[in-house]
Amino acid sequence: MKTYSPKPQDAQRNWHVIDAEDKILGRMATEIAVKLRGKDKPEFAPHMDMGDFVVVVNAEKIKVSGNKLSQKKYHRYSGYPGGIKEISLEKLLVKKPEDVIRQSVRGMLPKNKLGRDLLKKLKVYAGPNHPHQAQKPVTQDN
Repeated sequence: MKTYSPKPQDAQRNWHVIDAEDKILGRMATEIAVKLRGKDKPEFAPHMDMGDFVVVVNAEKIKVSGNKLSQKKYHRYSGYPGGIKEISLEKLLVKKPEDVIRQSVRGMLPKNKLGRDLLKKLKVYAGPNHPHQAQKPVTQDN
């Protein structure tokens, strides 16, 4: 019996819409990462992009547990001395709510070229509208 190895043209890509309203950030991010990676499909291959496209709407209405809104910090570094910037989750949700979800999903994907390609299939929108109706996305019921 031969081992099945999927080919790139065998990938069946679907579109999923996930409504982030009143969902816990980390639990939703794991669900998104599984769909992007294709781990929920029987033809999953760890070295290939077999996953689906994911559209997240209402990113500004996510929930977090505990005191994470005020205590969780996001860092970025310019490369210059003294160039580290820090912003709390609460402020980032007001400024760029899409980045909160994108960064949490990014941490759950592989740290290589495959992970960067997978992240391009994630579309995040702060409000309830998205421009991907032509792809006929399937709405998740969770």
